[in-house]
Amino acid sequence: MRERKTDHLLICLKQDVEVGSTGFEKYRFVHQSLPEIDFKEVDTSVEFLSKKLSAPILISSMTGGTARAGRINRNLAKAAQKMGVAMGVGSQRIALENPRVVSTFQVRDVAPDIPLLANLGAVQLNYGYGFKECQQAVDMIKADALIFHLNPLQEAIQPEGNTDFANLLPKIEKVAKKLSVPVAVKEVGGGISEGVARRLYQAGVKIVDTAGWGGTSWAKIEGIRAKNELGEAFSQWGIPTAESINQCRKVRGLKVIGSGGIRSGIEMAKAIALGADLTGLALPFLEPATKSARAVEKKIAQLTEELKIAMFSLGARNLKELKRAKLVKVD
Repeated sequence: MRERKTDHLLICLKQDVEVGSTGFEKYRFVHQSLPEIDFKEVDTSVEFLSKKLSAPILISSMTGGTARAGRINRNLAKAAQKMGVAMGVGSQRIALENPRVVSTFQVRDVAPDIPLLANLGAVQLNYGYGFKECQQAVDMIKADALIFHLNPLQEAIQPEGNTDFANLLPKIEKVAKKLSVPVAVKEVGGGISEGVARRLYQAGVKIVDTAGWGGTSWAKIEGIRAKNELGEAFSQWGIPTAESINQCRKVRGLKVIGSGGIRSGIEMAKAIALGADLTGLALPFLEPATKSARAVEKKIAQLTEELKIAMFSLGARNLKELKRAKLVKVD
């Protein structure tokens, strides 16, 4: 499993793992030449998991389980703390099965105030995991929520994949009812439909992360690892991020994190205007995190400034007003 973690990191850093289109290019804001606000008034802050963020940014789940991954996680966490944004860690299964790598996920000492999200593959609930392991993952990193990732396509292409996804929803519901923190569910590049989002919400899931098509393709990554053509064949499979946000927002009461190929503050603004409450990014932070926390901070600052300028150009003083901004669909 440690070798697989290393493979994933190296492939993401050295190869082209992005595919398709998020769908954001199909939408255009109606520019306000007369915004009637002072740029200094623009407030990008938002509350998430009962904590205030300076911007609607989640550093999405990436890695853990190796020494290098541990350094990356600490750089991400230090930057998240300094800049006031949220962070998720990579799948903690390896740490539950090998206590020697637990420290590669533990970042609370350098990020005491941020919303921090634990992470396990939902499919592991069909391979011996239950409430106990889920609570252990939360306690391990003192998390504010637990992410279950849904990755059927990735598991099907992965040579050593776990592919029994039968009857998972009742097990997710059971954990959601007992866990000490809220449960979130994310995809890994395939997007989440309205139907799936609604079933998850009815099962007690509080947050969904779209992780839509148009960004990093885990099907493509696993195809590269396995040296087969399956990954390439399914690299065009999934719900584009913009469409997934559109669908998930229809579930009243469900918090939506828009992610999947978001690469700029303008796309963050579009995600919020389409109905997301927060935006998630992973790949844009990976290379900076291999260098330093400061490099990650600079990326967060750039994205936040882009978002702020977009909001100013729309006359939106805050994210609530941004949600009401007019988006025009173009061909």
